[in-house]
Amino acid sequence: MTVSNIKVTFPHDIKKVWDIVTSLENYSWRSDLSKIAILNENQFVEYTKDGYATTFNITSCEEYKRWEFDMENSNMTGHWIGIFSYQNGTTTIDFTENVTTKKLLMKPFVGIYLKKQQATYVSDLKKELG
Repeated sequence: MTVSNIKVTFPHDIKKVWDIVTSLENYSWRSDLSKIAILNENQFVEYTKDGYATTFNITSCEEYKRWEFDMENSNMTGHWIGIFSYQNGTTTIDFTENVTTKKLLMKPFVGIYLKKQQATYVSDLKKELG
């Protein structure tokens, strides 16, 4: 299992950050996605620009505090935890991914891949927040 964490503080209200991150309808700010298909209230599929699908099952949702889900595709299984906090006009996100690769050849590269994905996500989020 590989664990990757990113923690970033934004000078924005927690509601704004939460609404952007948790919206499954408004994902146009995500540079890595072509679409999100909502299967039901607890399950959705994200498709990369290349059409690669990852299925997500929401396991916890505490508004403005915590969002968690299990995720799986043909290369990996994992769990994502998003912690949100607000203090003195700033919102902090603390996102952790725990991933197990399904393909042995990918194991040495998964940590680098996760860090790159998290950096892209935060960069996109900063642009969306303005």
